[in-house]
Amino acid sequence: MAHAQILVIDDEPLMRDFLEETLTRAGYEVVTSPDGTTGLSEVRNNAYDLVITDMKMPGLDGLALLDQTHKLQPDTSVILMTAYASVETAVQALKAGAVDYIMKPFTPEEIEHVVRKALYERRLENENRYLRSEIERDFNLQEMVGSSPAMMAIYEQIKKISQSKASVLIRGESGTGKELIARAIHYGSPRRDKPFIKINCAALAPTLLESELFGHEKGAFTHAINKKIGRFELADEGTLLLDEIGEMDPGLQSKLLRVLQEKEFERVGGAKPIRVNTRIISTTNRDLERAIEEGRFREDLYFRLNVIPIKIPPLRERKEDIPALVQHFLKKYTVENNKSIGRLHPEALKLLMGHSWPGNVRELENCIERAVVLCGDDVITHDYFAFPSHRVRPSSGDGIYLPENITVGEAERILILHTLKKCNNNKTRTAEILDISVRTLRNKFKEYRTQGLVEESLVDR
Repeated sequence: MAHAQILVIDDEPLMRDFLEETLTRAGYEVVTSPDGTTGLSEVRNNAYDLVITDMKMPGLDGLALLDQTHKLQPDTSVILMTAYASVETAVQALKAGAVDYIMKPFTPEEIEHVVRKALYERRLENENRYLRSEIERDFNLQEMVGSSPAMMAIYEQIKKISQSKASVLIRGESGTGKELIARAIHYGSPRRDKPFIKINCAALAPTLLESELFGHEKGAFTHAINKKIGRFELADEGTLLLDEIGEMDPGLQSKLLRVLQEKEFERVGGAKPIRVNTRIISTTNRDLERAIEEGRFREDLYFRLNVIPIKIPPLRERKEDIPALVQHFLKKYTVENNKSIGRLHPEALKLLMGHSWPGNVRELENCIERAVVLCGDDVITHDYFAFPSHRVRPSSGDGIYLPENITVGEAERILILHTLKKCNNNKTRTAEILDISVRTLRNKFKEYRTQGLVEESLVDR
């Protein structure tokens, strides 16, 4: 932490001078105090990043100063020094809230290492606190978009179930916002300051998924060169989101059932039971009842997961939410792309209201982002929405100009290159906006290079 402000408190003049010279040379701003009383006055009147104080001092000692510092400046870290080395005093200092403990005498390198470590941990804690506040703000129910009767009923459900420990099963088509609902439940619950851990059950092979869920011991299998902590353990006291639970292998389902019943598990290759207090939220876009009938999903696991069911309706069944969602995404992506687009043309909104939205809210979001990127005016018209019976044909500003009588392939190339330019040559972002894979995009560039339509560097990068 550059230019961190450090307060050194010690009744020995030589130690104060030593620390002041060492830490100043290391780039820190250092203030010294000769005793606990004057040091406490400094803490009361100034905000320091770090306090380094002796344990034994006449009057106010180090532990008393530590206690007062935490009351006056909760964000200030404290390191205690002592010449009276013992395990008991070290434990006492750490339990009282000291970030570290160093025994006299010590070298300049030793104190610099301890100081760097303490300031680094302080920075991480401040960043984590900020991120937690941002996450809580982002997933506050008041920030969620949609006021249809169906969504209002879900909001009421969330408020009630957030305070419980019960397992929740969130069902809905892809793109309806199942993860968003899961996060809202967690951050509205007493577990909000604990971890929210997510794992996609459809993304991993059964053996890898088992290791990710429960962890493994060193040597449990060929490539297990180190012990691994699983998601259940990481989510202890918090929430674990099992995304796409319907894709889980039946063999692994039985192990998950045991964890839900017994609240304990063993790491792969381990024998010691590990107890956890983890809330489970699951999501699926599958028909689990049919999966049970076909023998692909355990009925007893289903009942354990489905204590509180939430069904998110598809966007086509709550079209009254579309205008608010459009405004939300329009604001988001105009800021991200440094645009000044104020609104959608009424005809454009009418077109959106008439679409069936098989991809639900995610499709709508991608649609608005694509239009914002491509639009060269301050109003988005219906020409920017490439539904089956429409083609993208902006006609003014810095948008796309399509000559008359061009082929579909030529129009496609113009659209791809225009989008790539708008995305500052970011192929991944371009592919997302165009709703194609990166591999497909690269193949298009190779095709254009063969035809001599683009430079070789565009294919390689």
